[in-house]
This record gives sequence, structure tokens and C-alpha cells, in this order.
Amino acid sequence: MYGLKEKKLLPRMFILLAQLVYLVIGFLIMRNTDLNLLVEIGMYVFLVITFIRLNAMMFIWLPRGISWAESVGNSFAFALYYIGFPWLAILSNEFNMIVFVLAIIVFIEGSAINTISELLRMPFKKDPNNKGKLYTGGLFKYSVHINYFGDVLWVLGFAMLTMNLYALLIPLMLFLMFQFSYIPKADQYLEKKYGEAFIEYKKNTKTFIPFIL
Repeated sequence: MYGLKEKKLLPRMFILLAQLVYLVIGFLIMRNTDLNLLVEIGMYVFLVITFIRLNAMMFIWLPRGISWAESVGNSFAFALYYIGFPWLAILSNEFNMIVFVLAIIVFIEGSAINTISELLRMPFKKDPNNKGKLYTGGLFKYSVHINYFGDVLWVLGFAMLTMNLYALLIPLMLFLMFQFSYIPKADQYLEKKYGEAFIEYKKNTKTFIPFIL
């Protein structure tokens, strides 16, 4: 996953195609249901925003390459967002205004954290004078993996919108995957690449959740 510099187009196109299929399926399964109107509208909006953000990340913001293993794995995982959440919302068919509002807030906050952290990092990465230097500015001064924290938040907001308790298992699984798989591997790679600079940065910065973990 880390260390791939060559940006091959085919793995990215495979993920894009999979997402398009999932998006259409997600829209179709919500047709002709008695799903609460606000939840249904929220689902459509969340799905579109998710599609735009994930593909902006893949084609614009992500500086490294994507392997076929990561491409296939992510494609299957994304089905949980595009198909799983609408399906769980239909199964629940409940509505709570407080949960609805909180879901929107958490989704927007997580999306903003993930997007802004990447946008602020882009100029630094593109500047040839910063080649080989570790980026610790922007939102990354609050957490080494603040972008992953943003991911967990927006997925949590999406899960809350379903009004289905079982949907919370999805952001929980994502959190555990980041905490025990992605982050350890990322830290190992970053320490090898940046050496003492990363060790010092990690020593003085929370790893995942700002001010907590």
C-alpha cells in the first residue's frame, strides 16, 4: 500500500467503475419504499457526496500509487457504504430528529476533516523544495493520521442516518482496521522513510484521535 510511486490508471478505474455500479444499486433499492422522506433525501445526498469525495481523493489528492490488491479490497469495502447503508435504513425504517441532525453534523465534520487535511497538505507535497521532508502542518499537527479520523467520523455519520444500530458495526470495523492494521503499517513506513523526524513528530502528536489517542 505504501511506497507505491507509480500511478497506474487501471486500478483506479476499477474502483471508479465499482463505485458507479454500487451507487446505481443504492439509488435503486431506495425506490418505491416507505422510507422516511428526510432519511431518504439524506441518503441520496450522503451517497453523492461520498462518491465525489472518494474519487477526488483517488484521482486528485492521493499522491501514491494504488495496487490491484488495494483496489479490489477497497471496491468490496465501498459496497458497505453505497449499498449497505441504504439497505440498513430500509430495514430499520425509523426516524428520530435528534439522531438525524447529529448524523448530518458528524458526517459533515468528518468529511471536512478528511478533505481539508488533504487539501492543506497538497501544496507542501507538490513543492519540490519539500522533497524528502515530513509534513506536520495543517490539521496533521493535531493527529498523525487525522485523515483516517475524518474517515471514521463521516462513516459514523452515515451509519447514524440509517437509524439502525447494526449500522454502527461498520464505523467500528473501520476504526479497528485503522487502529490495528493501517496505522501500524503506515507508521512503520513513515519511520523508515523519515527517520528521526517522524519519531519526534509521533512522540509529540496523538496518533489517531486528536487530544485522545
